[in-house]
Amino acid sequence: MNPTSPREAPDAARGGAPSSTPLPGDRPGFLAFVVDEASEAALRGGLPKSLGNFPLRRGDARAAARALEREPTPAVLLVDVSGISDPVGAMEALAAVCTPDVRVLVIGERTEIGFYRQLTRDLGVAEYLHKPLTRDMVARVLGPHLAGEAAAAEEGLGRGSQIVAVCGARGGCGATTVAVNLAVQLADASRGHVALLDLHLRGGNAGLMLGVRPGTGLRVALEQPDRVDALFLDRVGIPIDDRLRLIAAEEPMDSMPLPAEAGMARVLEMLRHSFNYVVIDMPMPPGPAERIALAAARHCVLVLAPDLAGIRDTLALRKLVGTSGSSRATIVLNRASMPGGLKQKMIEEGLGVAPDVVIPDLPRHLPRAANLGRPASRDSAVLRRALAPLVQEVAAVPTGRAGPSFFARLFGR
Repeated sequence: MNPTSPREAPDAARGGAPSSTPLPGDRPGFLAFVVDEASEAALRGGLPKSLGNFPLRRGDARAAARALEREPTPAVLLVDVSGISDPVGAMEALAAVCTPDVRVLVIGERTEIGFYRQLTRDLGVAEYLHKPLTRDMVARVLGPHLAGEAAAAEEGLGRGSQIVAVCGARGGCGATTVAVNLAVQLADASRGHVALLDLHLRGGNAGLMLGVRPGTGLRVALEQPDRVDALFLDRVGIPIDDRLRLIAAEEPMDSMPLPAEAGMARVLEMLRHSFNYVVIDMPMPPGPAERIALAAARHCVLVLAPDLAGIRDTLALRKLVGTSGSSRATIVLNRASMPGGLKQKMIEEGLGVAPDVVIPDLPRHLPRAANLGRPASRDSAVLRRALAPLVQEVAAVPTGRAGPSFFARLFGR
């Protein structure tokens, strides 16, 4: 994409029109997949008439997973696990392509109470019905979920996503490059829904690296949490591809954004309910609002360049992460072989540990990709390989293979 004419995000304050790419606000309310005519007839006769001629497709949970790789996730999804030898595995594959806030209803042939409990208690399925279905059974048990009467605690798979905070030890160490390409590779490797949140409200580079131009909606949301409504993502989220969205701002340099702690908490809440992963490009040092994001992160990625200042600031960041309530920090050494940089052995001695991820110096690939507004990992196999361990750590999936575990993807376990 030509960097001189990037796509521009709608301004939340101006109420701009959302992109034509499907956004959370455009998702269907209900979608069903069943394998037999009798169940289809019971569903059509028992589900609320307000749904009208609701979409009902022939196929099982595996067909649903294949379809939802290409389509937006509905608010309520009904799937059939009849005839599947490994229904839990099929549900894992389905979870890998759905947003975390979907409410899932399951029908099948098994009648054991243990299977029911495994689906509803362990996997977070909202309800399970065994066949044969009747219209009365469908209306009484499944109808309330579609009518919006189910308790929030029973709502499907909506248990939130994993938050990954990417923190640069010093400016210019490449933290934004790591955040952008990590988000891209997470979306590619896991087929999950990924949000990239750039909290650099002034001078952030995530949009430039992706060839888009953010608006001002994120600042409004962070400063005035009462204005964050159900259409927030429609207004602010910039679709990069079918699985990745950028949430960012481009404020004037003479402005003074003042994110509120409540605003940060509200924005994270919205993102966690719509995406499997939220990758945050963190400003350093963090202010009170940014500390909310740091404390919410399950993974904290500390990026440093091979210099003494980077070692010093990484040690300070690691201490900060340890007192924030977040998980153990993952250390990424960027530009490891840069001319004039410290040798890796000296860096290990200074840190007291070896870096978890080492990215070599890529003086041609990264600047060229940034100028083109294209993620460097799309063209650089070296960068993809270097980031692969981090992708695997976050998503619990070997890169280049399908589907992480159900728990790791949706429940953050």
